[in-house]
Amino acid sequence: MNVIREDVDALNANLKVQIEPADYQDSVKKTLENYRKTAKIPGFRPGHVPFGMIQKQYGKSVLAEELNKIVNKALYDYLDTNKVDILGNPIPDEETEVSGSFDKPENFEFTYRIGLAPQFEVKLSGRNKYEYVQVKVDKELIDKQINDLTRRYGKLTSTEEVGEKDMVLGQFVELNEDGSIKEGGILNSSTISMEAISDEETRKALIGKKAGEKVTVEASKISRDEKDMASMLGIKPEEIAEHGSTYQLTINDIKHMEPAELNEELFDKLFGPGNVTSEEELRERVEKDLQGMFKNDSDRMLTNSIYKDLIEKTQVELPNEFLKKWIKMSNEKPISDEQIEAEYDNYAKSLKWQLIQGNIFKTNDMQIRQEEVIDFTKSLLVNNYAQYGMPAPEDQELTASAVQILQNKEEANKVQEMLIENKLTEYFKNTVKLDNKEVSYDEFVEIASK
Repeated sequence: MNVIREDVDALNANLKVQIEPADYQDSVKKTLENYRKTAKIPGFRPGHVPFGMIQKQYGKSVLAEELNKIVNKALYDYLDTNKVDILGNPIPDEETEVSGSFDKPENFEFTYRIGLAPQFEVKLSGRNKYEYVQVKVDKELIDKQINDLTRRYGKLTSTEEVGEKDMVLGQFVELNEDGSIKEGGILNSSTISMEAISDEETRKALIGKKAGEKVTVEASKISRDEKDMASMLGIKPEEIAEHGSTYQLTINDIKHMEPAELNEELFDKLFGPGNVTSEEELRERVEKDLQGMFKNDSDRMLTNSIYKDLIEKTQVELPNEFLKKWIKMSNEKPISDEQIEAEYDNYAKSLKWQLIQGNIFKTNDMQIRQEEVIDFTKSLLVNNYAQYGMPAPEDQELTASAVQILQNKEEANKVQEMLIENKLTEYFKNTVKLDNKEVSYDEFVEIASK
């Protein structure tokens, strides 16, 4: 058996796998002998069927299967031994016929195409300058976060009239254009939040109303989007167009949120028993948590900026025609050439980023060890417990939980991607020049949404 490489260009090559009878005869004969032992053919007892009859009936299919095994092993052994970095997998060359006869098997030659990984350089150094935007965590932002926490852990109580931040429980009845009740129209009980209503006229119409009163409202002005509107009206989003926009809202009840008191009970719920014991410590903890949260957002924005820059400026040539053929052949479901063309640019962009990531890791000897993956998964679990104000379990239990999560391939891939992004972000922050910029929370949101 022999494998010959023929380079087509810098990104494409052919591998010719040459197979001699000595490579397959013994294994084919052994397989046919096993068939002979179990074959059930009329007129012959099992194990006594003539070998020639077995060979005639099964010989070609057994030979084809054995040649396929030999070729696959030869290809991947060659790639591994010669350290050939490829994209995708080898695919049969449709333009070259298989050399050899299945009727009179002797020598065979199979030709496969491979797409070679491109050689390129990622140019990133201290000469590259990027803006690092951070949120200024001031008193106003801390106050707002504490207010949100007290509301989240507060309790709803019924109140007499609608206020600016109340919940309104009521019944919606669909109206005709003339304001009369539509026969067979929507009749549904639901809840709306006054804080979610942005239309000022609608807010004024509701504020001060009491249980039992009726108000005519536009559904679109008391819901965030079509999905929210459909949920409020008790219908499917696709059914919205079938109904009118005006509804009679009969107020059944009004709920007011009574914020939780800033006391030991709330502190323990938020951060675990004894971790925060005063309002001053609460403010310090909230400030620290906000800084940590916004740091992650700042890091993501930085990484995204560098990602866009590297994708645009790094010259990475791909064996495009090979990749299109490989996508078509390897796809589980049939896919047309038109579909491939429509989606290929996004695929190529994603592949280019993977190659850039790989280049950065390899060039800088960056690795992800299994211990890191487990430790990182444990840290995610600890954060989850903290979000619910629960203490994390002992390290042994945490480790067991992390290992169990990583046994799920999809979850393991998510963790791996997060860890890769973290390592890249740290590399970027240590490599490029950062232009630190501190902005308000609103400005930060505006910048992040661009």
